[in-house]
Amino acid sequence: MTPSTTPRTTKVTGLAELAELVARGRVAVLSGAGLSTESGIPDYRGPTGRARRAEPMTYQRFVGSAEARQRYWARSHVGWRQIGAARPNAGHRAVAELERHGLLAGIVTQNVDGLHQAAGAQRVIELHGGLDRVVCLSCRERTPRAELERRLREANPSWEAAGGQINPDGDAVLTDEQVAGFRVVGCAGCGGVLKPDVVFFGENVPRPRVDECFAVVGGARALLVLGSSLAIKSGLRFVTKAASLGIPIAIVNQGPTGGDADATLTLDAPLGPTLTDLAAQFATAC
Repeated sequence: MTPSTTPRTTKVTGLAELAELVARGRVAVLSGAGLSTESGIPDYRGPTGRARRAEPMTYQRFVGSAEARQRYWARSHVGWRQIGAARPNAGHRAVAELERHGLLAGIVTQNVDGLHQAAGAQRVIELHGGLDRVVCLSCRERTPRAELERRLREANPSWEAAGGQINPDGDAVLTDEQVAGFRVVGCAGCGGVLKPDVVFFGENVPRPRVDECFAVVGGARALLVLGSSLAIKSGLRFVTKAASLGIPIAIVNQGPTGGDADATLTLDAPLGPTLTDLAAQFATAC
């Protein structure tokens, strides 16, 4: 048996059980970075992440250092070209299709790329926020990322940096020399510090948002984890909650996860083909 046929066999073997679980309806979806890798967005811990040694920006460094903010926004200004241009892949479209068939209780995503919504999903909770908007740390006004990108281009008319590797949080790897000439802009309203409207490492997810996610999971008949290694508490806590309530848990991911011990079903398979095949079963039924 060749390596290329192994994932397919695993996927088909587990797909019938997965479809049976989803067919009961009221499924809560918890998605992670592995769902977006087929759209060209890298992850930290999955197959694409293992080849990188990216150090994510922390909240403490961002708010405590103008130099750190300059570095972040220079790198993010370049990286946004790839993140902003990303399009939903087959996995995102399949999840949206399951929602249209009335099978989902809601979607909790750890991703900040907005691709679930771009694929047509309606009930999406962005656990870690979204890169498509920015927030002022002084007046708390939120504005579209596109507006900030326009202002950054105007503030840096002669600055150009071709980034190499793009990191999962949307920034490009740049040299110190490339970063040094970049000018950061403040809030257009009050001049305050602008931050992407995402939860940085070291920053807490707002409690009301966490409670909303717990409510979706707690009211579900099953929890379906898609493309998350569940290596950090932010996502793992929802698996732990489902397990404590006796809710069946299915995990589709490439590689082991921190929730495998609590899972009713695990499929080590590519997300796009697996979810496409899953959604197709219900399309035929309808």
